[in-house]
Amino acid sequence: MSTQKKQKQKTAERNINFMGARRLAIIISSLLILISIASLALRGLNLGVDFTGGTVIEVGYPSSANVDDIRTTLEKSGFDASVQSFGTDKDVLIRLAPDAEGGNKNNISEKVLQTLQKHTPGVEMRRVEFVGPQIGDELRDQGGIAMLLALAGILIYVTLRFEFRFSVGSVIALLHDVVITLGFFSITQVEFDLTILAAILAIIGYSLNDTIVVFDRIRENFLRIRKASTESSINSSINQTLSRTIVTSLTTLLVLVALFFFGGEVIHGFALAMILGVVIGTYSSIYVASSSILMMGITREALLPPEPDETEEFERDGGVV
Repeated sequence: MSTQKKQKQKTAERNINFMGARRLAIIISSLLILISIASLALRGLNLGVDFTGGTVIEVGYPSSANVDDIRTTLEKSGFDASVQSFGTDKDVLIRLAPDAEGGNKNNISEKVLQTLQKHTPGVEMRRVEFVGPQIGDELRDQGGIAMLLALAGILIYVTLRFEFRFSVGSVIALLHDVVITLGFFSITQVEFDLTILAAILAIIGYSLNDTIVVFDRIRENFLRIRKASTESSINSSINQTLSRTIVTSLTTLLVLVALFFFGGEVIHGFALAMILGVVIGTYSSIYVASSSILMMGITREALLPPEPDETEEFERDGGVV
């Protein structure tokens, strides 16, 4: 009992006025979204071979490989290649755009290997993969459809569990997270591949989970604290769930930062997208989702169950007057 009292006292002491800063948060979010949309429209995403099609070649060097030298060597030989370290400093991953002359992947890989062996003897071919342009288009389209279906499912789920305005607020927050994350990759031109698309879908799930926790507490406080204003109830709810939100975000970030620095190039893009998504998702669940339902005029009365009419009461009492 004493532990519960201490927890209530700590919650009562922490009374950060989050909703008081909602206008500033809306301005910041609007600017970030506008910048992201502008960058996506003007620069687009630097789509990887998974989406554009092309050839992926993994080679092994007898000693440490210099990625810049390899890139320069291939450019001088007429290859439009993306070169990066892969695993150890002796392993290199080379991505080539689709062959304009229609050559097959074996010819391309052999030419690349011969070019590299002329520059550095002892280079070995480890792996060759080819993705056709048609498959790349299908992956891109299916990825977009998967994202839209996820948002539609969330809209239905939150509507059934809470109220329609809650569902709209959650979808606005998720769109906010996705657009800003895509905008970051558009501005930085970091290669966008299937692992990053998977990260964005994971971000949707993470952000939704955080938002649902806050919404659940808002609903409880609406029904429990009847004399408090809507803004006050939302503020209290965010403060009460703040510890849980911070602990969840920090523990998740610890794992993602470890993956980013020590997971290798293959997982680098996924970890980067997830780190960005966790930070933005935490922010949006506090400000964007909660501010959205406040702006849409959510009230305690909207969450109360409908009162039974006289006929229902009469039938419930067994028809006794």
